[in-house]
Amino acid sequence: MKTIDDYTFTGKRAIVRVDFNVPLDENFNITDTTRIDAAIPSISKILASGGAVILMSHLGRPKGPSKKYSLTHILPYLSKKLGRDIKFADDCIGQSAADQAAALKPGEVLLLENLRFYEEEEGKPNLPDTATDEEKKAAKAKVKESQKEFTKKLASLADCYVNDAFGTAHRAHASTALIAKYFPNDKMFGYLMRDEVASIRKVMHEGQRPFTAVLGGAKVSSKIEIINNLLGKVDNLIIGGGMMFTFIKAQGGKVGNSLVETDLLELAKEILAGAKTKGVNLILPVDAIAASAFANDADRKLVKAGEIPDGWMGLDIGPETVKLFSEVLNNSKTILWNGPMGVFEMDNFQEGTKELAMAVANATGKGAYSLIGGGDSVAAINKFHLADKVSYVSTGGGAMLESIEGKELPGVKAILED
Repeated sequence: MKTIDDYTFTGKRAIVRVDFNVPLDENFNITDTTRIDAAIPSISKILASGGAVILMSHLGRPKGPSKKYSLTHILPYLSKKLGRDIKFADDCIGQSAADQAAALKPGEVLLLENLRFYEEEEGKPNLPDTATDEEKKAAKAKVKESQKEFTKKLASLADCYVNDAFGTAHRAHASTALIAKYFPNDKMFGYLMRDEVASIRKVMHEGQRPFTAVLGGAKVSSKIEIINNLLGKVDNLIIGGGMMFTFIKAQGGKVGNSLVETDLLELAKEILAGAKTKGVNLILPVDAIAASAFANDADRKLVKAGEIPDGWMGLDIGPETVKLFSEVLNNSKTILWNGPMGVFEMDNFQEGTKELAMAVANATGKGAYSLIGGGDSVAAINKFHLADKVSYVSTGGGAMLESIEGKELPGVKAILED
């Protein structure tokens, strides 16, 4: 992997794709700075190496320019983190951007306005719901054609290209994949991208045995491709969260009002059979915390996982399951965790997820390599203050999931290919 450590930035202008798609409150204050913080080491490295930096990012899903989604909201915090004034171009490919980029001196930083103010960034036209199929087809062709010029203008601002936005690496957008073609010998990963790609490679291709994957969350349907890919790689597959009840019902268990995807019962049986054929130890919960309603203050009781009474629903795994899962994790050398064990956002149903997070942390402390990914898993590991107790916490939900599914990410491929 070619990274910013392998390049000489002296006197060069580097255009860096970062992921500054951060949450803002009603007063446009940043409520979670994680994504900005993650980009700082790469930016600082380029500046310290005698380069100038042009930053580009998207924010939200705007339908054209708007104050709500302007990257001006990012400027105060970014300036504080980098300890210098940040220049700003109010149009990512306009004359302002071109002039300011051309005038950049080593050590200076220019932030471009939201890339998604242009349809060309994603290559998808902004059309009303009433648009006909013919109108959609014509508009898409037009945007795809103008996307080439958009990408060319972005590339013209700089001497080299750095991709440090793993959160968008699974999208073949102008700023993540197409722009790399303009820098055949001057494209590379930033530190964040390097670490994300390396951590996934380590878990999926280079991990020590036993390898245990923990999958949770609400639905089996969102994890089918992940499960199919993992069955050929893992020693243990732990399944919890709402998706466990589809498997339990497929085996004839009683699940009450628990979340079940009835159209996937046969698939669940096939997965169970496939795991057995491949020698994978697929582990399901043995007990659960059932609730009388989907509410934190609902009545609760501990039941066997396949014996949930009518009118009740499972909202967390039980203590025997925690013990079972923890024992497997404790004997693992490589761990992948995606998806909570229950409705951890509610304090009365967070225990299973909390205990599992602690078990992953304990195994890591004993020498296992652990990768945590997916929005809810990351939220959980942060909620329980265990992020520094695991090996790596991924910043890219969708990108990480597609990597685990075995898909090639356009943003990664664009850097790796000659």
